[in-house]
Amino acid sequence: MTYTDTIDYLYSRLPMFTKIGASAIKKDLTNTLALCKVLGNPYKKFKTIHIAGTNGKGSVSHMLAAILEVAGYKTGLYTSPHLRDFRERIRINGEMIPEEDVVKFVTSQQGSIEAIEPSFFEVTVAMAFDYFASQRVDIAVIETGLGGRLDSTNVITPILSVITNIGYDHMNILGDTLKEIASEKAGIIKSTVPVVISERQEEIEEVFLNKAKDTDSELHFGSDEWAITELESDARIKKIEAISLPGKLEHLQIELDLTGTYQLKNIKGVLSSVSILRTQGLEIRTEHIKQALKTVQEITGLQGRWQTIGRDPLIICDTGHNEDGIREVLKNINTISFTNLHMVIGMVKDKDSSTVLSLLPKDAIYYFCAPELPRAKPADELASEASKLNLKGEVFSSVKDALATAKQRAEKNDLVFVGGSTFVVAEVI
Repeated sequence: MTYTDTIDYLYSRLPMFTKIGASAIKKDLTNTLALCKVLGNPYKKFKTIHIAGTNGKGSVSHMLAAILEVAGYKTGLYTSPHLRDFRERIRINGEMIPEEDVVKFVTSQQGSIEAIEPSFFEVTVAMAFDYFASQRVDIAVIETGLGGRLDSTNVITPILSVITNIGYDHMNILGDTLKEIASEKAGIIKSTVPVVISERQEEIEEVFLNKAKDTDSELHFGSDEWAITELESDARIKKIEAISLPGKLEHLQIELDLTGTYQLKNIKGVLSSVSILRTQGLEIRTEHIKQALKTVQEITGLQGRWQTIGRDPLIICDTGHNEDGIREVLKNINTISFTNLHMVIGMVKDKDSSTVLSLLPKDAIYYFCAPELPRAKPADELASEASKLNLKGEVFSSVKDALATAKQRAEKNDLVFVGGSTFVVAEVI
């Protein structure tokens, strides 16, 4: 098969959550374990850091991978979903897996794929583990796809588990309460493996405290260990001061190229994680942290996090798509001076669109659209739901048309925001 043939095979042959939703989820680790057994259990051949959470896990994964690479470690990075290229999911030192390696893996394992009948995600997890092992990475940062306890990545025993912010998302799969969702995320905590929780959330802290006690895992709350102050910010760099607590033994001034306000939460988990990795013998110096965080996007290829994609008018996109994510988006919008706000918005069917829409500003001009995938919420349905909340706008046949019209209508001093779904952002980047 050619590379195009191979990707078409993966998309058409395997159940894919991003396309069809919950029916693609296999609620156990059987298929992943079976695939890995055929491959000689590659995930046992390198060190890993495992990252879960509702919001922020992608940013934290990329920040940690950048720090490890700058510190001199050959670093694998597995994330999902991809925005432009399937190979974004699997990287080593920022470089995507070569097309020929994707073809080689699928061709050699096609018999196993046909016999085991895994999901798309289960195959990509096995592919990542196999590639990282074959390339002899020193360490790999592994981001969960959804949840934690039953996520395909949860076959690993990492040297560190990290859990970012917990919020309402995928309730049809993970549970209706924050405690239920947190319990699923806490499933990545392994016996005696230290764990960092980026943010102490009073409503659910006992979930992590109890799980860590059960597994005899050293537990750290990043928000208890670091005080973060924003010193200055523009579209390119956010300058922050980080002071370790208690005792103020470390005092860092950091320039971060991820400028969203929510990164102030994420950075606490990152810095606590680095502290633990140092105690485990990894040589990570302060200059490594500073250099990496200033160039996360360049080093890792991360996109879609409060990313400027145009000027005159200013056009910004962000992958925040649930209640907490949209609240952070609105915080960022409020830091910008503009005349009129244009919002290019699309969503998927299985999200709580009514809650998200209720948060959006009523004085914005809306351009309703749908990303190109079966899970997409039809733009006219989204517009109808929005109109009941007094959000005014038009319906467009595609994300591309919606953005083009917004750009055409916006004045030089206006702001155009694109979001509502990761897949809307993927189509504009």
